[in-house]
Amino acid sequence: MKVGTAETERGQAGAQPARSNLLRRYSSRVTRHASRQFIIAWHFLTAIPISRGHHEPAAGELAASMAWYSAIGLLIGGIVALADVVLARWFRPEVVNALVILLLVSLTRGLHQDGLADTLDGLAGGRTAAERLTIMRDPRVGAIGATGLFLSLLLRYAGLLALPQAMRLPALICMPALGRWAMVATAWMSSYARAEGGLGAPFLTHLSFFHVVAATLPLSAALAIGLGPRGAGAALGLGIAAVVGAWAACRHWFGGVTGDTLGATNELTEIVFLLLLPVLLWLP
Repeated sequence: MKVGTAETERGQAGAQPARSNLLRRYSSRVTRHASRQFIIAWHFLTAIPISRGHHEPAAGELAASMAWYSAIGLLIGGIVALADVVLARWFRPEVVNALVILLLVSLTRGLHQDGLADTLDGLAGGRTAAERLTIMRDPRVGAIGATGLFLSLLLRYAGLLALPQAMRLPALICMPALGRWAMVATAWMSSYARAEGGLGAPFLTHLSFFHVVAATLPLSAALAIGLGPRGAGAALGLGIAAVVGAWAACRHWFGGVTGDTLGATNELTEIVFLLLLPVLLWLP
């Protein structure tokens, strides 16, 4: 009995390091995958390079990277909020708002503004979904697209100017996160509009509900911390309404979503959030 017990104990002792090594290898693999997905999302959404690799991701990795969109939106919002605090010491509010918008556009290479302009040009110039999609392929910006882009920047400026000071920093931090979450949720709900594929097609192919949940968690936490439970619920409700509206509009006018319409979704969600946040928080 003693010999058997000793052998069992030695076997268990030998198994423990093996399990520990297996767990470490698994954790290391998960960490590498997560960091790669984060970097892919960061490079796609911002103009700031943080790695020389990760430039040729597979379709599944592009979809998985969307789980990080809200988190990256929070980081972008944090940069913008920090700049707002610093600039407010030197400039008047009107100048600060203009510089904050300039910084936000620069950080994202104007990616979403380009999508908004192309989407508006397609809506203005095409009578069918196919015609609209063809117009959106044109790299030139039309009169309607330019006008809509100007008005969107003007509305964003007005929204920032009207924000109560107590809401300003939470709004600046959460605004980019909500807009990018709306892109993820709209993409998950939709089919791709172009039969031949395009920039947004790889993202939709492997996008799952898990990725939407992963994008929702950091956004919800940030909204709850910054705006309180009631404010977080109101902001998420606003985001859901924006997503449903974007999904219905894209399905009706384009037959699905494209990279341009997802960029437009981001822009419109952010603007509506800025304009309606004070009203939502004042409601009983």
